[in-house]
Amino acid sequence: MEHFFTCPYCWERISMILDSYEEYNDYIEDCEVCCRPIEIKFSIVDEKLVFFRAKEMEGI
Repeated sequence: MEHFFTCPYCWERISMILDSYEEYNDYIEDCEVCCRPIEIKFSIVDEKLVFFRAKEMEGI
């Protein structure tokens, strides 16, 4: 599933493919524009995105 969001560092709109095989996901993805690490958390239930958060990595 493709999802668009705004990078918390450079404010560019970027997209990513979300893995819908697991209900809850939590991982780090680098911004494709500014290359800074973004903490990504999301939940998918019945093939629908029910929660998504992209935030700056603390301490970086």
